[in-house]
Amino acid sequence: MLRKEIIVKNIEKQYDHPLAEIVQIASQYKSEILLEYDKYRINAKSIMGIIAFNPSEGMNVTIAANGNDESEAVDALEKFFICE
Repeated sequence: MLRKEIIVKNIEKQYDHPLAEIVQIASQYKSEILLEYDKYRINAKSIMGIIAFNPSEGMNVTIAANGNDESEAVDALEKFFICE
C-alpha cells in the first residue's frame, strides 16, 4: 500500500466540477484508492463518498492506494489536489 499526505489547494476555483473529477480520475485505476481525513476513510471511486467528504482548500488529506497501479493513481490524485 502506498500512502501520501497532501494539503488540498483551492480546487473549487481550478476545476469546473471537482468532486466528479476526483471520481473520474480514481476510476481510471484498478487499485483500491482511499482518501483519509482525520478519522474518515472514503472510497475515491464513490461519488456519494466524495460528496460527503467534500475536500476543500487547506485540508490535510492522505491518499492511500493498494494495487498494481497504486503509484500512478496516487500521483494523479496528488496533482489534482494540489492543482498542478
